[in-house]
Amino acid sequence: MAEGPSEPSDDRIPVGYVRKAHGIRGDVVVRALVQDAGERFVAGASFVTDESVPQTLTIESVAPLQGDYRISFGEVDDRNRSEELRGTQITVPASERRALDDDEWWPEDLVGCNVMSVDGGKVGAVHEVIIGAAQDRLVVIAPDGTKAEVPFVEALVPKVDIANDEIIVDLPDGLFE
Repeated sequence: MAEGPSEPSDDRIPVGYVRKAHGIRGDVVVRALVQDAGERFVAGASFVTDESVPQTLTIESVAPLQGDYRISFGEVDDRNRSEELRGTQITVPASERRALDDDEWWPEDLVGCNVMSVDGGKVGAVHEVIIGAAQDRLVVIAPDGTKAEVPFVEALVPKVDIANDEIIVDLPDGLFE
């Protein structure tokens, strides 16, 4: 996710970001940030950008492209504008989120949670969640400022308690060294 811009506003969530321009007619390559992208990225769907002056973009056509999507937005008709969109997130209202299963959490709900070891010691706090193809990772900053990425898998993260802003981890020795 390093290519995409930073945080969305509180009432909007990112569903994808523009990776690059594609061709000369204004098409862009969009990387999905949601599992239901195939249902969201359809002709007629509208999104709002996270640009300093947000813009509404409406999909005219879409096609899969090597794990991403080649999208033609009605409001973008040349390569110059599509190049300007590089790194721009496309967002939807938070109210349009899908329902979560019991063992799922939104990344922004994990950020700021205290990270505690299974024996009760404070490990640090979640600074960021990195969405990965195989697994997500929690970027945890320890009280001394040391930073480490913790794979977000049940073996290492046996308990998430969002109501109490707490995540319990069972980490191997040396992770923060």
